[in-house]
Amino acid sequence: MWIAVIYLWVVNTLTLLAFGWDKLRARWRKGRIPERKLLRLAALGGSPGALLGRWIFRHKTRKRLFSYYIFGIFGAQAVLAYLLAALELPSLV
Repeated sequence: MWIAVIYLWVVNTLTLLAFGWDKLRARWRKGRIPERKLLRLAALGGSPGALLGRWIFRHKTRKRLFSYYIFGIFGAQAVLAYLLAALELPSLV
């Protein structure tokens, strides 16, 4: 259980930092982090960090398809978390 919590903290922190780093590189007009890598970080469990990074840094907010992917990943992970909670703790759900 604690390993999963630590993993989620680490992956969300890395995702948030990646969004911040990409925004900084965009301002400097330097090499960027590919969108595919940002989406991969979100898919690995960092979707809350991705949404927070979009909001804090106002980054990738005009890219409609990217937004659909991020919200789709977040929605799928939320449903999965709900189903796992329902299986593990049926009295709470």
